[in-house]
Amino acid sequence: MSGTITMTASEVEDLASGALVAAGTREASARALARAVAAAEREGIRSHGLMYVPTYCEHVTCGKVDGQAVPEVAKTAPGALRADARNGFAHPAIDAGFEQLVPLARSQGVAALSVHNSYNCGVLGYHAARLAEAGLVGLGFTNAPASIAPVGGRKPVVGTNPFALAVPGEGAPALLIDQSASVIAKSELMVRARTGEPIPEGWALGPDGEPTTDPAVGLKGTMAPSGGYKGFGVGLLVEVMAAALSGANLGIHASPFSGTAGGPPGTGQFFLAISPAAFAGDGFGARIADLCAAITAQEGAHLPGQRRAANRARSDADGIPVPADLHARIAELAGGR
Repeated sequence: MSGTITMTASEVEDLASGALVAAGTREASARALARAVAAAEREGIRSHGLMYVPTYCEHVTCGKVDGQAVPEVAKTAPGALRADARNGFAHPAIDAGFEQLVPLARSQGVAALSVHNSYNCGVLGYHAARLAEAGLVGLGFTNAPASIAPVGGRKPVVGTNPFALAVPGEGAPALLIDQSASVIAKSELMVRARTGEPIPEGWALGPDGEPTTDPAVGLKGTMAPSGGYKGFGVGLLVEVMAAALSGANLGIHASPFSGTAGGPPGTGQFFLAISPAAFAGDGFGARIADLCAAITAQEGAHLPGQRRAANRARSDADGIPVPADLHARIAELAGGR
């Protein structure tokens, strides 16, 4: 089947949710994940959108994820929350944690949430942006199965390990930084391995430690750290925050997010929510506006997160193009739901 189908974000959400429920996911967890899938499609981040839904369903079926898990959130100190995803999807655990994190940060000025026994949280910036939309500076970390070797080494120690910073603005984040410790997200290699498309040199290294343009070879080797040793340093920072601090599995002990082997990965997330008013008084918004203006005033420059915002506007106006064969595959998984 060739061609594309144009869908709305709500239709994407319903399609993804139906497939997840049919695979054995409880309704609330399916909806939490499906909302994130729709947001990724809306922002043009296809690698974390509908393309990933068959894998999610496969992981529920094989037991890599417990689709029926109900997350538990405990307050461990005045400004500290600890969520146990219980080997279920990360999204419902993050949702449950945010319900308490947002009011806690507003009342205390700063609060933090850790998540353990978790899974791939998809687009990290999606979660951080929700904190900014609540008027808070949101900083997020998530670790992943090891795929980046230290500079000079060949054995992976940390994952692609992204961090995200979302700064509140008028109605939407004024700034949204979402970047991984690797040159590119591992999911981008997986996409190109499926299509047979080569990757640019510098994205990944083969098992021999040499650069490769073959995504399949790169997946057998290691991801290239962004900025060399500096990228590996970012990976270590995230590993400390998302794994060591949260009590989650280190990347070297986590099973892969792809495939069916290894059981639940047990990775983690960490979120810090900060009330600008508690630290900056009334001047925070003006300073952020000045900072953003210094960027946008330059011809050809754009703010981090600006491209995603443009994609959202375009998707809302024109719809979301979905490959017809992918739509058919997920609809079949949903069983007509």
